[in-house]
Amino acid sequence: MASVFSLIMDGKIPGNFVWQDDKAVAILTIQPIRQGHVLVIPREEIDQWTDMPLDLAAHVMRVSSKIGNALKVAYPATRVGMMIAGLEVPHTHIHLVPMDSMDDLSFASAKNADAETLKQTAARIRAVLQQQGHSESQL
Repeated sequence: MASVFSLIMDGKIPGNFVWQDDKAVAILTIQPIRQGHVLVIPREEIDQWTDMPLDLAAHVMRVSSKIGNALKVAYPATRVGMMIAGLEVPHTHIHLVPMDSMDDLSFASAKNADAETLKQTAARIRAVLQQQGHSESQL
């Protein structure tokens, strides 16, 4: 059975994309810890990040870095945190979260976001990515 992320990538359920290329996508989570919380996901369904081929892992990290730099502009914070948790969906994904303290990486703070807020957040991140010259954000 396809993961929820594969269903989003295939357009079967909606998603708020900020990046798409042939190997990875980035979408907003519907339960952000903080505004600007992005998930970077390989297109290939791989359950555990340690099972990703090294070239794909490197690509996902490059995409994460580009999006992380855009998040610093779109949602200024002390840092952009990165987490790979992997228990909630059996499809590797990296969480990128603007953060000012370690508490900002707690999933206990995650709350459902409304559709309009997600749409506006995605547009804001895409605009910064486009300003930084990343055509993968022109969706």
